[in-house]
Amino acid sequence: MRIAVIGGTGLIGSQVVEILRADGHEAVPLSLSTGVDLLTGQGLGEALKGAEVVVNLTNSPTFDDASGAFFHTTMDNLLAAADRAGVGHAVILSIVGAEQVPDLAYYRAKVLQEDILKAGPVPYSIVRATQFFEFMDAAFSWTADETTVRLPATPVQPMAAADVARAVAEVSVGSPLRGTRNVAGPEVFPLDELGRITLAARGDHRTVVTDAGAGMFAAAPGNALIAEEDAVIAPTAYRKWLEGQPRSAD
Repeated sequence: MRIAVIGGTGLIGSQVVEILRADGHEAVPLSLSTGVDLLTGQGLGEALKGAEVVVNLTNSPTFDDASGAFFHTTMDNLLAAADRAGVGHAVILSIVGAEQVPDLAYYRAKVLQEDILKAGPVPYSIVRATQFFEFMDAAFSWTADETTVRLPATPVQPMAAADVARAVAEVSVGSPLRGTRNVAGPEVFPLDELGRITLAARGDHRTVVTDAGAGMFAAAPGNALIAEEDAVIAPTAYRKWLEGQPRSAD
């Protein structure tokens, strides 16, 4: 099967390409570096010729209100080109609980992306994942200084990027879902507790302070970021993943 992976050189995309190729598929990574610009449409038509599936893993360069315009334009360009090329299946990666966090512009933008795909001319699948293990450091850094890390107690159910990539790859080679598959990590943590676990594992001696208003995830109400019961649960546990990560200098 020929599968075009837009954003195929990024964290998730590069792993999706590797998985698909290992399974015998012709996975073609597409990005600005290969001459495909999803924002302008340049190179897109040629890149999708002969593709049976297109996987869109591109991401907005910002997390503010501009992200909505980015996803609107890129999805319009992608679906028009995919329809002309006769692509039979379009796949995107989105976020578990995105519609439950309307106070975040980026989450609103991901819901918009989903809605455009659903209304488009190409049979589709949406993979919704929880937060990635690999992004936890960034989340911690938003409200950190030399001695403390301020985090809300927002419940999260993070998962490894490798497990996200496997979920996307599996959906891309199947029949279009014409719906959504939710995937999540095997454990739920309050974000502040996750911070303590992470800092301890990395030899980082800063103190985690619980702050209900700290950082982006403070905007997520209740269990908005926790997967529903029908979610596919990924195998990699957070503490096991941490064992393979570098420790901070003491």
